[in-house]
Amino acid sequence: MACSIVQFCYFQDLQAARDFLFPHLREETPSGAVRRDPSKSNWEDDGWGAWEETEPQEPEEEGNTCKTQKTSWLQDCVLSLSPTNDLMVIARGQKAVFLVPKWKYSDKGKEEMQFAVGWSGSLNVEEGEHVTSALCIPLASQKRSSTGRPDWTCIVVGFTSGYVRFYTESGVLLLAQLLNEDPVLQLKCRTYEIPRHPGVTEQNEELSILYPVAIVTIDGFSLFQSLRACRNQVAKAAASGNENIQPPPLAYKKWGLQDIDTIIDHASIGIMTLSPFDQMKTASNIGGFNAAIKNSPPAMSQYITVGSNPFTGFFYALEGSTQPLLSHVALAVASKLTSALFNAASGWLGWKSKHEEEAVQKQKPKVEPATPLAVRFGLPDSRRHGESICLSPCNTLAAVTDDFGRVILLDVARGIAIRMWKGYRDAQIGWIQIIEDLHERVPEKADLSPFGNTQGPSRVAQFLVIYAPRRGILEVWSTQQGPRVGAFNVGKHCRLLYPGYKIMGLNNVTSQSWQPQTYQICLVDPVSGSVKTVNVPFHLALSDKKCERAKDMHLVKKLAALLKTRPPHLDLVETQMKELILDIKYPATKKQALESILASERLPFSCLRNITQTLMDTLKNQELESVDEGLLQFCANKLKLLHLYESVSQLNSVDFHSDTPFSDNDLAVLLRLNEKELLKLLALLEKYKEEKTRTATVRFSDDKDGVLPVKTFLEYLECEKDVVNVKKISEEEYVALGSFFFWKCLHGESSTEDMCHTLESAGLSPQLLLSLLLSVWLSKEKDILDKPQSVCCLHTMLSLLSKMKVAIDETWDSQSVSPWWQQMRTACIQSENNGAALLSAHVGHSIAAQISNSMTEKKFSQTVSGADSEALTDSWEALSLDMEYWKLLLKQLEDCLILQTLLHSKANTPASKVSSVQAEPLPRLSVKKLLEGGKGGIADSVAKWIFKQDFSPEVLKLASKERDAENPDEPKEGINRGLLEAAEAETTLGAIPDLLHLAYKQFPCSLELDVLHAHCCWEYVVQWNKDPEEARFFVRSIEHLKHILNAHVQNGIALMMWNTFLVKRFSAATYLMDKVGKSPKDRLCRRDVGMSDTAMTSFLGSCLDLLQTLMEADVSRDEMQAPVLDTEDAWLVVEGPISIVELALEQKHVHYPLVEHHSVLCSVLYAIMRFALKTVKPLSLFDSKGKNAFFKDLTSIQLLPSGEMDPNFISVRQQFLLKVVSAAVQAQHSVVKDRESSEEAPTTPFGKDQDWPVLAVDLAHHLQVSEDVVRRHYVGELYNYGADHLGEEAILQVQDKEVLASQLLVLTGQRLAHALLHTQTREGMELLARLPPTLCTWLRAMNPQDLQNTEVPIATTAKLVNKVIELLPENHGQYSLALHLIEAVEAISLPSL
Repeated sequence: MACSIVQFCYFQDLQAARDFLFPHLREETPSGAVRRDPSKSNWEDDGWGAWEETEPQEPEEEGNTCKTQKTSWLQDCVLSLSPTNDLMVIARGQKAVFLVPKWKYSDKGKEEMQFAVGWSGSLNVEEGEHVTSALCIPLASQKRSSTGRPDWTCIVVGFTSGYVRFYTESGVLLLAQLLNEDPVLQLKCRTYEIPRHPGVTEQNEELSILYPVAIVTIDGFSLFQSLRACRNQVAKAAASGNENIQPPPLAYKKWGLQDIDTIIDHASIGIMTLSPFDQMKTASNIGGFNAAIKNSPPAMSQYITVGSNPFTGFFYALEGSTQPLLSHVALAVASKLTSALFNAASGWLGWKSKHEEEAVQKQKPKVEPATPLAVRFGLPDSRRHGESICLSPCNTLAAVTDDFGRVILLDVARGIAIRMWKGYRDAQIGWIQIIEDLHERVPEKADLSPFGNTQGPSRVAQFLVIYAPRRGILEVWSTQQGPRVGAFNVGKHCRLLYPGYKIMGLNNVTSQSWQPQTYQICLVDPVSGSVKTVNVPFHLALSDKKCERAKDMHLVKKLAALLKTRPPHLDLVETQMKELILDIKYPATKKQALESILASERLPFSCLRNITQTLMDTLKNQELESVDEGLLQFCANKLKLLHLYESVSQLNSVDFHSDTPFSDNDLAVLLRLNEKELLKLLALLEKYKEEKTRTATVRFSDDKDGVLPVKTFLEYLECEKDVVNVKKISEEEYVALGSFFFWKCLHGESSTEDMCHTLESAGLSPQLLLSLLLSVWLSKEKDILDKPQSVCCLHTMLSLLSKMKVAIDETWDSQSVSPWWQQMRTACIQSENNGAALLSAHVGHSIAAQISNSMTEKKFSQTVSGADSEALTDSWEALSLDMEYWKLLLKQLEDCLILQTLLHSKANTPASKVSSVQAEPLPRLSVKKLLEGGKGGIADSVAKWIFKQDFSPEVLKLASKERDAENPDEPKEGINRGLLEAAEAETTLGAIPDLLHLAYKQFPCSLELDVLHAHCCWEYVVQWNKDPEEARFFVRSIEHLKHILNAHVQNGIALMMWNTFLVKRFSAATYLMDKVGKSPKDRLCRRDVGMSDTAMTSFLGSCLDLLQTLMEADVSRDEMQAPVLDTEDAWLVVEGPISIVELALEQKHVHYPLVEHHSVLCSVLYAIMRFALKTVKPLSLFDSKGKNAFFKDLTSIQLLPSGEMDPNFISVRQQFLLKVVSAAVQAQHSVVKDRESSEEAPTTPFGKDQDWPVLAVDLAHHLQVSEDVVRRHYVGELYNYGADHLGEEAILQVQDKEVLASQLLVLTGQRLAHALLHTQTREGMELLARLPPTLCTWLRAMNPQDLQNTEVPIATTAKLVNKVIELLPENHGQYSLALHLIEAVEAISLPSL
């Protein structure tokens, strides 16, 4: 309990304030460099080593001066902090920064208070004036229901021009006052304090303003009313613009100080009344031997100044000798309020014109003359110059600093120096007043003083705080003649702030009810960016003779050292500890010592018990008046807990084994189940255990179950009035405490009856014991499932707890819910260990039924004859509300267990296919989570599991077909096909189809196939949105979307996907591709769309699938009804977010033509990316109407292109489509070629590819391009690449076969020209000589370089020529040429035959 320095606030960005006030110190932060936040460092980083630091050397260069100023800049500022810590002002020159505190989280996640800039700007109104002093005065609220916090804080600022101006926290000027034309030297404030003794004069509130030769005091009440009126005036003027209410005038006194050379600082002591002796002494000194005195001593206001000649001057102004002056304040509010009003930088007359401003400045307010006041006496020291004075909180002492590096303590009443400290150059001083805590006193019989008992008044101690910046030390001294009680190394650049006042506007009534938290003293550290305060214990003010506390603290330290050692003889240590704790006088310290002993891990239980018992016996043997009741009760409570610990430990250590055999039949009787129900329960638990064991992580056997150290036991429990309660502890600690009580009992290794009796007699409530028992049972699921006989132990324990007093309310009947059973049901509902929860619920249901039956039987037997009462048998169950709740819970837990078993199961998926997102474990389920998850919660949890396993939608269909396999009309080929597809997915499903089938059976509504597909679709697209590089997630999402059978659901889900996740990225991709005019590179795709180029290709393909599915759903939804969403009976009470399917059904109808319009754009984009097309701007294919309709809401009706299109657009579109067809055939040809060379199946990164020629024809239809042109081009491209067999099939689709024949004739010529002219063989030359001249000329004109495949067999070309003859009419101009070609081809093919 020593003196300490505490950090209570940080600066969010103090460097920003420094840069604003000192622009020349602003750092040029290089790009990429991170500016270090000064608030993140710690004041402790300075270390105590700085105490020995030498004085810094004088800097030789200007750079060093700047560097020093960067750290010591706060010394050059005017600084003020509100005592309620609501506001801080830092000012320099004409600028000021207002800082307000805000609660924020630090980097470590801890909530802390940080000062942030609330306002910054210039405060000067007149040219050349600077800020000389500032105060932050919190003003009390006038509301009766005030919480004790100030209403608002006023900032008072003094200037070199003599003006004193008052501002709000947001920098709005409220009023300005010119009371003297000299610069303002110092502002000080005094607020109301309740007099501590009847003889102390009550002091009024005031604001004192020091000028070089005058002092002005403004009455606090007058100032408070004026400030409130001005603030209201500002608010009204801001609201209406024409209000002009004048506030009441300020009442002030102005004294001209005489007979003193210079004044630097002052202190207004307040009103004082002389004692008769002092009155006579003063009268004799002033008036001489014959002076007369008045009967009543006069009241005087005392002022002390520091400066030179005299060094300290004492002034006394008689009350009532002069009338207070009245000044009408210069209001900073006009009838019309402009924006300049709220910017103090532009001045409080900012709304006036320039000429008006000049007129006002020339015509300054009238300054009242000062009343002369001569110095009565002083401390003359011609060489000493005073620098500052600081008045103590009790107004009895004052500390003065001078230019000799001294701190002098003055007795204010006697006017003498009573103490001096040397070696404190540039010292900053403040005071701390500490009030004694009455509960910490030592009751002593011999002490007859009023302070000897706890009923006397509290003593008050004053400490002087001195900060020596040259040495970087903060010291705390006990006054008047006390020692130094604390010293801290705080750095050399801090500022010590001592307001010396509290909240203005309180009186003797309101100040009693108000207990605002105020800081007496603060240290601002600009290096660490923190604000600290000093805590000083009261006992440090006590002298050494009376300081029993110091002796006690020494004994406590000695005890702490003894606890740290490892002694060989525990008996000796125990004796020493007993002596030490008995020697301590203060009850609070004695309690602290006992707490440290009980918290020790090294002392055995017997030692703790003996020490506590000894202290208890000693207290009981003392006289009743001198015994502290709190300490006695504390010892009794701890002793009771120690005895409980001993009893439980003894019961757990006794060897106790129940030899009763336990069978399944016994379990069935115990749980009131028939054989079929029991087998079903055991089968469910076995499946659950198997799947949980597969997924469980490695768990080492814990040998410490049921063992708890006594130190921990005492930390967990508290005892009050014979009742033992558990403190607020974590879940793990709660389980550890429960294990200590019940683990051995649940294993049948300890007597259950004895344990229950011990715990009940110790004062633990049955409800608390039930909570502890269930926490152990539900957390130790693995051990419980491995040991079925523990169910019997739980049954016994629960029966005993239920029979305790206060467990089940005696008024409980069958029509009400018992809080006892409700507590147990709540624990089961919240538990994530469903196996243990289901077993405990069965046990609870069994015992509840047993108790309910016995109570009903008891009542029933009283009303009917004995013969009828025999009809009640064990199989009969009384109907009650609790039983219905139990049955509902059992059904819910069974459902949850089946669901959890399914979610535990895993398929053997290849590791290469699993992403990091899918590898994350699923959260465990509980009934509570399912009840709070909304109607879609169950399907959502299964969808998350399906995503983790990455199952094909076919697997879900497979399990559902197993469900419907009883239907004889169902063909078995479908099941086999599903099995084949599942096998192709390279996953071994194992027991998963069976578990899925079981889950479907348990949740026929929640896991209906469409609902499940909808949730899977949404889960996949959500995960894809988190990582768009995982394109397969989006592909899988579309697969699930296509498997949704109901068009209403399908439409809604697709529309929600488009609006939520796709349209933004889709529009970004469109604008990017239109900007670059080709398929963009990877870097641009990542920058604009947020994914790689390959992922973007897949994304566009999936978007096309989604839009096509949306169109199909829109057509189909008119032919079917919307589904009815049912819920299972056990889950009707679910609450939570609306399900995805319900949201989907609420979606509006889409506008089919608009979806089709987007589908066309998507096809264009996909083609550009898929084939890396160049020189294509996708938006150039559409007119202005088409462009404007893009990316609008698909349910809205937009103006779309209609009628005939501009031929220029159609030409561009046709070129694009032909380019797509060419690229598609080229891609297909290259894939075939690669397949032949590698002899492996090709893999494309885009999944299942589109049938591009068909898509191109479809696009041609939408883009008003001739479809036949596209088809003819496709046929030509196929023949060009040598795919003649495909070309023959494609010819059937062409309408204008004559034009096609002409195109194919050219292609045939190119093939023959290559065969005859470019191979240069002898046979070819001879054949060429025999051909007709017209044919030779035509062949020479052909360019075989346009052929993509020149290695086509001549026989294939012969078929092509025959095809051309078929297509050409006989009257065609090229028909004869075709006949010649037949002959030529036959001639070429003959040698090969």
